[in-house]
Amino acid sequence: MSRQERLALLERPAGELSLATQAALLGFNRTHLYYVPVPPSPEDLLLKRQIDELFTARPFYGVRKITAQLRKDGCLVNHKAVARHMREMGLAALYPGPNLSKRAHAHAVYPYLLRAVSAHRPNHVWGIDITYIRLQQGWMYLVAVLDWYSRYIVSWALDKTLQAGFVLEAVEAALAVATPTIWNSDQGSHFTSPHYTKRLQAAGVKISMDSTGRALDNIFTERLWRTIKYEEVYLTEYASPREARVGLSNYIAFYNHERLHQALEYRTPAEVYR
Repeated sequence: MSRQERLALLERPAGELSLATQAALLGFNRTHLYYVPVPPSPEDLLLKRQIDELFTARPFYGVRKITAQLRKDGCLVNHKAVARHMREMGLAALYPGPNLSKRAHAHAVYPYLLRAVSAHRPNHVWGIDITYIRLQQGWMYLVAVLDWYSRYIVSWALDKTLQAGFVLEAVEAALAVATPTIWNSDQGSHFTSPHYTKRLQAAGVKISMDSTGRALDNIFTERLWRTIKYEEVYLTEYASPREARVGLSNYIAFYNHERLHQALEYRTPAEVYR
């Protein structure tokens, strides 16, 4: 097709052009226009649910222990399949092995600053983490920033992929509320990326990262995930991303402003935070 022919076609309304012509003008194969993503199989969804429930109850279990427990419960699965699902779910095993909490080796890792340190006021220590949220026909990912002193959820974001954008969205929303002294995370690629670390450095935050193989260094956020899943996610069975967003928004508002915490002397996180 000559340059003049292409220019003439571009001046015409898109509705008058065939899909083949539009694809040729854009320079890609028209077969991409007909691609329909293959939904996860019922078997994969069921296995992910089982892994999610096991890991939520026992976050110290790695791939092999989860595999052993699944097999003990009658699920014939091997550790390679479990490892693959855990990678997709963003679950970090507590032993050296493939998982989405592995950092990119070119990215800097910061020391863990909270050994023998307790949060003693609001905005002293914040923790950030990502968890898997199951839907009836798929899944999403939830990231939250938690104030360790008050257990207050400062910000959160939900997305259908593990791209870094929704993590940075939660970071910006949290920094619009306040600036903590210490910000803790694991060593996952989201939290060792320059976009993340430079934003915290620009805000004057001290960056802390869990020790390798020590997911429970971020114990308060692990407890938060169990609370959200047992009190909301597992009871609701979201049918769509919109239902998940609405349900989690309502639950997090309840968690922050109405749910009494024994560790807070039966006050709400919002009462203690503010």
